Amino acid sequence: MQQRLIIIGAGFAGMYAALSAARLREAHGVPPDKLQIALVSPEPTLVVRPRLYEPKPETLTAPLGPVLKAIDVDYVQGRVDAIETVSRFVEIIPADGPPYSMTYDRLVVATGSRLFRPNIPGLAEHAFSVDQLEDAITLDHHLQGLAQRPKSDARNTVVVAGGGFTGIEAATEMPTRLRAVVGKDAKLRVVIVERNDAIAPDMGPGPRPIIETALRDLGIETRLGVGVAAVDAGGVTLANGDRIDSETVIWAAGMRAAPLTAQIPAERDNFGRLIVDRDLRIPGVPGIFATGDAAKAAIDDFGNFALMSCQHATRMGAFAGNNAAAELLGVATTPYHQKAYVTCLDLGAAGAVFTRGWDRKVELVGAEAKKLKHEINTVWIYPPRAERAAALTSAQPERVTDL
Repeated sequence: MQQRLIIIGAGFAGMYAALSAARLREAHGVPPDKLQIALVSPEPTLVVRPRLYEPKPETLTAPLGPVLKAIDVDYVQGRVDAIETVSRFVEIIPADGPPYSMTYDRLVVATGSRLFRPNIPGLAEHAFSVDQLEDAITLDHHLQGLAQRPKSDARNTVVVAGGGFTGIEAATEMPTRLRAVVGKDAKLRVVIVERNDAIAPDMGPGPRPIIETALRDLGIETRLGVGVAAVDAGGVTLANGDRIDSETVIWAAGMRAAPLTAQIPAERDNFGRLIVDRDLRIPGVPGIFATGDAAKAAIDDFGNFALMSCQHATRMGAFAGNNAAAELLGVATTPYHQKAYVTCLDLGAAGAVFTRGWDRKVELVGAEAKKLKHEINTVWIYPPRAERAAALTSAQPERVTDL
């Protein structure tokens, strides 16, 4: 009798869940017709989301079809619209044709996250983002079109709402992107608006002076301790009443787990992430694992939890896929853990800053850190080559993202 493991999502966590589950299946000599592994997503494509602040975002994808085929993982094109946890099936809406259901013995929820857009007047209508591929493409087309607009201070001003990781990378890339469109001699203005009293509030005091220096060197302004009250076609109004005229407002403030997780009757955190145990199971919901940005998981015994990041999603995905397959194969699971934690923040033309550990100890800055960031962004986070042995070897959970 065939068993079926379904993975929802083709992001970093979903990709590694598929690779890892297939790896364990092969290690135990179980053929695909005895344990089917199916990955469901709208497209057989990995969107390289950490790079969407860059120009030409339409190039920032990688095909997954050849890799999945090489490891005998079935790709199912469609969007999961519903999860029935008692009867153990998912409802799939395909690109063409009527919806249909697909049963599972184990399910891995790797549905990722979405940008949190609060109910700020005009935000939905007038603000851009670099959250999803289509968002980044829309922003890129808008920036390219600025050259055809009348010259004005508003045309040459970009406001980035959010001074965290994503906001800083989007803002520090912006001077180069703008000059390529409106001319190197144009008078540009880039402003980061951050509700907290310090830039990069989650990065801590170690790398902050480096970030602040980079922003000054790039001529990027910061408005700290104030939020955005309203957005319109001509700019933003801040909570203190100040006005910044701008034809390009980018929202980069906060993330939430994808909405599908709300269908699972389980405990969540403030970000909508499902609380999981150390094997990445969802307690009280038999047969379902959650991973990546959809899960809140402890990474050690010292109170640290995985963040909504590619770095954690890849390794979490490997453990989730492994453990879901392990239960079906009747072998021991492996508790998720992730000792190493690093950050590499792109600072545009000012280089980058690389830190290690939860205390954000700075190890590399400037051009040296930028070189490492380029390698991470263009090599490390891409899918393995579509060759069976290499692909399966890449997904050994203990070795994934072991920095």
